[in-house]
Amino acid sequence: MLDYPAKVLVAFGETFRGKREFYEWLVRNGYPELAALSSTIRGSEEAFEWLVENGYRPLAALDSAIDNNASASDWLRKNHYNFLATFADACNKDQDAREWLHKNDLRIFLFLASRINEFRDNQIFDVHRLHF
Repeated sequence: MLDYPAKVLVAFGETFRGKREFYEWLVRNGYPELAALSSTIRGSEEAFEWLVENGYRPLAALDSAIDNNASASDWLRKNHYNFLATFADACNKDQDAREWLHKNDLRIFLFLASRINEFRDNQIFDVHRLHF
């Protein structure tokens, strides 16, 4: 994720505010993996499978790590995706990870972590919508 231009990362962040035009912009401009990651973080199993099947397994693992899946975090570190593991930690409000991003002038990822947290914190769990 470190190689994406800042404007692309900002567009990715805006997808968590429900702004469909940013999602569509990512798809139209050659960043379908970020659109799929956004959908995956927002709960799409289909997008998760797309990431895995299209060579973006690290982004799929990032989603799982953001969901506090320890084995996904371990996989990221074992496979030398340390930055993605740190970013997932920042998304989970780990202060050391957040300080590391700040210290290394990666504030755009603090912005993204905030957007993801804002989205996650505003989700409403409705037991009546569960499918058994």
